[in-house]
Amino acid sequence: MHFARFPFGRDRGPHSCFGAGHGGHPMHAAGRRGGGFGPGFGGPGGFGDFGGGGRRGPDGEGRRERMLEGGDLRLLALHVLRQRPSHGYEVIKAIEDLAGGQYSPSPGTVYPTLAMLEDLGQAELADTSGSRKQYRITAAGEEALAAQQEVLDRVLARLQHLGGSADARRSPAIHRAMHNLKMALHLRFAGEPPSDEVLRRIAEAIDRAAVEIERS
Repeated sequence: MHFARFPFGRDRGPHSCFGAGHGGHPMHAAGRRGGGFGPGFGGPGGFGDFGGGGRRGPDGEGRRERMLEGGDLRLLALHVLRQRPSHGYEVIKAIEDLAGGQYSPSPGTVYPTLAMLEDLGQAELADTSGSRKQYRITAAGEEALAAQQEVLDRVLARLQHLGGSADARRSPAIHRAMHNLKMALHLRFAGEPPSDEVLRRIAEAIDRAAVEIERS
């Protein structure tokens, strides 16, 4: 396996992983800017997933993919209603729990979906006494869900995988190792800029680690 690009900065040249622009030594360029490693390292954005703030998706917020395909949310809503009657917020929370807190559908998609299920006769109002509309699944909804059980199983598996991946990334051992790498790079580049040979050895060491991780 060959890693042609490094994941730490913009792909601008032979040392682009360290934030260099066109021409000149990458670390001299970093020193002039005072930043060090570009947006992927120790600035406000952190070191990729090594320390940035904010809630992120499984592949990073920068390229969050659409989690649900057309019709998936309808099946998930029916799945939740099959467990117990629920209002819109409870449906949102139940789906978020299925994804381990890593995905939450917006109210702007959930409430229209519930209204559509009611129009289709697959859900009905269970309680109209309060200010919130509580829905329950109907016999037609049960039939529709049974007919799409394989699709539902795939959607549920996708959400479960998303939650499981998030649990792995929260591992204290992984966070410690990533922090150690971040600090080692920071300390190594804090003083005099390293030579091209040193940069090459560092890049090769990171590549070897990436290959071992991929094989593990």
